[in-house]
Amino acid sequence: MRVLRTPDARFAKVPDFAYEPRYVEVPFGDASVRAHYVDEGPKSGPLVVALHGEPSWCFLYRKVITRLVERGIRVVAPDLVGFGRSDKPSERADYTYARHVDSMAALLAALEIQGATLLCQDWGGLIGLRLVAEHGERFARAVAANTALPTGDQKVPEAFLAWQRFSQNAPELPVGAIVRTGCVTPLADDVIAAYDAPFPDETFKAGARQFPLLVPTTPDDPAAPSNRRAWEALARWEKPFLCAFSDSDPVTKGAGAPMRERIPGAKGQPHVTIARAGHFLQEDKGEELADVVAAFVLG
Repeated sequence: MRVLRTPDARFAKVPDFAYEPRYVEVPFGDASVRAHYVDEGPKSGPLVVALHGEPSWCFLYRKVITRLVERGIRVVAPDLVGFGRSDKPSERADYTYARHVDSMAALLAALEIQGATLLCQDWGGLIGLRLVAEHGERFARAVAANTALPTGDQKVPEAFLAWQRFSQNAPELPVGAIVRTGCVTPLADDVIAAYDAPFPDETFKAGARQFPLLVPTTPDDPAAPSNRRAWEALARWEKPFLCAFSDSDPVTKGAGAPMRERIPGAKGQPHVTIARAGHFLQEDKGEELADVVAAFVLG
């Protein structure tokens, strides 16, 4: 497996993200790759593990991290393999759903994560909810935000299919512009540049290109059986489970309903809809999302 590594200089001008980069080696198929994560806040405080999605990186959580740390909460925010400061296998065939789940499970194990609150959005949920189902002992509660756990048995939103087509047909994948389009509020030029920073050129975007094709959209998808088993586990999940979706995301609109209905720990929780926020609600309403999470964690 040929693995690319984004030069550190690419991150020199990332705004409002003066966090020490930390790394751990994780398996990715037959290879071992370097995964980046942020670890901020008091080590003795309650812990939130924040998982980003496509095509962002943990920079997406900067507003959330700042707010939660101010409340005395520790935040661990990894970069998925292929994104951010994490290593980037160069071939699209290198990327599978199972490898992403396994690599993040290895990161949790390496950091000895226990009693955490999962905060997940987009692919962070497709991976994170599998982690909750398969490694539930590491989590005390979970917050799902603009995400889903598809099995291919559901109708696929047209907004996602349009994104899937674009991601495969665009000559260049304009990562920063994609994030901007998924927000309700405008993004500053340096923020857009920060989303482009992990990808010096198209050769670094194999994971970003492949991710949309890894979402189970048909019942015979390779990941469908594992996701069905995950739903079976979630249907027995008694620990607190909160949905914090935005009001302006056509991709995940309605995806919270099955979680609220099928997960026992979701019963009676103060689920919220965050107003005037798009798919990347961490950009639009990061502080508000953090306040929801803090209230859920701290009680």
